Formats: sequence, structure tokens, C-alpha cells
Amino acid sequence: MSQIYQFHNIIGKSEKILEIFEIIEKVAKTDSTILITGETGTGKELIAKAIHKCSPRKDRPFVPINCAAIPEQLLESEFFGYEKGAFTGAMRSRMGRIEFSNHGTLFLDEISSMSLELQAKLLRVIQEQEFERIGGLKTIKVDFRLISATNQDLKEKIKEGTFREDLFYRLNVIPINVPPLRERKSDIPILVNHFLKELREHNKTSVRGFSDKAMERLMQYHWPGNVRELKNLVERLSVLKQQGIIELHDISSSMGISVIPQMKPLVDINIKKGMSFRTQVAEFERRLLLEALEQASWVKEKAAKLLKLKRTTLIEKMKRREIPLQMSR
Repeated sequence: MSQIYQFHNIIGKSEKILEIFEIIEKVAKTDSTILITGETGTGKELIAKAIHKCSPRKDRPFVPINCAAIPEQLLESEFFGYEKGAFTGAMRSRMGRIEFSNHGTLFLDEISSMSLELQAKLLRVIQEQEFERIGGLKTIKVDFRLISATNQDLKEKIKEGTFREDLFYRLNVIPINVPPLRERKSDIPILVNHFLKELREHNKTSVRGFSDKAMERLMQYHWPGNVRELKNLVERLSVLKQQGIIELHDISSSMGISVIPQMKPLVDINIKKGMSFRTQVAEFERRLLLEALEQASWVKEKAAKLLKLKRTTLIEKMKRREIPLQMSR
């Protein structure tokens, strides 16, 4: 590629990504609270880091917490820290992530996983800019920039009663939505070349690139795992190939034909002569079901949600259209 569009490790030239670059530059100068939304693997933490690096707090800590990765019973102590003797096993005092992020940036990933009880405590910290360690009496003042991220629809979580509405409005001062890779496919060749360059620099491979047909196949795939899935695929193919150009058959042999199918776009409706209306509608429905299943990584609950169907209805339609209930690998 003659030109690589890169902004603090975020790669792309699509209109949606360039808009995000502009937003980062604008919001980084402020202390406004930010909520980053997007599917898994879209690069939400990269955007949070870019905001921090462009901000006046760049020389202070960037402190990430993955709320889904830490058991609920430990998450509160990770947030607030604790004093010696606060509970069994607390042999010494420990600083929490909130205290450690003082004058820096606190990044809360997968915030929808947080319990309602902890949400209430976080809300108080945001409002008052102060907290107490577990088992402590001393009130600690803090000054941090809060960035949160989620791959869930928080408005739906509010309706379900699992997320506080008042906390949502505190977090959602400046929303940034990161598009899935399937909505920015013009970035795929740039991302592939970037990943190959990184692999060559680390002496993991001497692969020079992808053939036109191999790249075309990558452009046809829906990438349910987004940029993370693309990066993993490029590394796997490059390590196995070691040198030369990755061809179409390399993708097929590495991943299996069923993983990256050559699917026609849903809008490409080809009316076939001699085929009845009912038959063509059935074929279109089959393609629609396959498209939804592919986007949902063949998780039927997710595919049903995409199509606004009940899971049982989806399964009935799959059986009727002779679609296997499990994707062959």
C-alpha cells in the first residue's frame, strides 16, 4: 500500500474510521466521560488508549479493568483497594485501580458485567470524586478521566433492570461507536499489510502479501470476530506459509471452506427463469438465514436476535431449508 492511515495503532482509511480519528482529537483535550460501544474485537481499548495518549493526562497512568474477567467477589477490592485486616487474607493494605488512576485515565471494559451494587458505588465515585478503601474510614479524593466500553446495548440492559439508568447517563456524555469490520471492508487490505509488516519485523515470517483471489475471499467474509479475528488469521497463515504469497488454497486449507464461504450479498437478487415464485422466496429465505448465522458465528440465539425471531422459530426454519444446526468444520 502506498499510504497507511494510522492513528495511535488504529489502522484504517474508511470514512467511519477517519470520523473516529477526528472525534479522538476533539475529545482528548477535555475531561469528558466517554462510552465506547462496539462488537468484540473492534478495538475499543485501542481507542481508549489513543484518547489517553492525546490528552493532557498522557504522562499519567492508563489503568484498564476488564469487568467481565474479574470474579464479582473480587471486583470491588480491585476497584477500591482495602485496608489491612479488612477481611480474611488481607495481610496488608492495598491500593485499588481507582486510586492508582489518580490524575490519569481509568478504562472500564465490559462495564455491562458489573453488578447493580457495584454500579451504585461507582456512580458515587463519579459524582463525588472520592471513595473509601474496603475496611477503611479515610475518604480518598481522586481526579481521573473515565472511559468505559461495552459490546452490549446498555439501553436494553436498563429495560431488563440490570443496568442503572442514572449511571448510563453519567457514562454516555460522549458516545463513540466503533463499526464492525464488515462495515469497513475497505480497511481490510490496509490492516492485512500492517499485520504482515509487524510479523516480518518480529522475524515470524517472510510472507510478502496475499494474492488477489485470497484478498477477495477475505473481503467476502463477515468477520464476526472483527479485527482481532483478521489479525489472528493473518498470523496463522503467515506462520504456516513462511514465505512468498498467500494464495486462496492456503486460506481454504488453513480454515476450512465452511469458515469463509463465498456468499452472495443478500441484495443481489437473481431472478431465475423457470423457477416459481415460491421456490425463489424459499431460496432467498435460506440465504437470509445463512447470512444471519454467519454474522452471529453460528450462535443461534444471536442469529435469531438479528432476525427478530424466536430461537425455536429459527431452528424450525433451518430444518425446513435443510440448513445444518451446527456449522461443519
